[in-house]
Amino acid sequence: MSKPAGIKFGKNVNRLRNSANLTQEQLSERADISRRYLQLIEAGTYVPTIEVASRLRKALKLTWDELLRDI
Repeated sequence: MSKPAGIKFGKNVNRLRNSANLTQEQLSERADISRRYLQLIEAGTYVPTIEVASRLRKALKLTWDELLRDI
């Protein structure tokens, strides 16, 4: 993912997390990542690995298409 795509990905994760009524703490626990790492992903500062993106997808109960929409 390019940096702009990383920013879009972070915005998607934030939007989808909020739609699922989850806090950053709850999603980070479900995805087995630190809350700080999730904050940095949502801010577009860090681009997650495929493994971490997969954990987020599973924790949010989404398809890849839903997670990667508009990227």
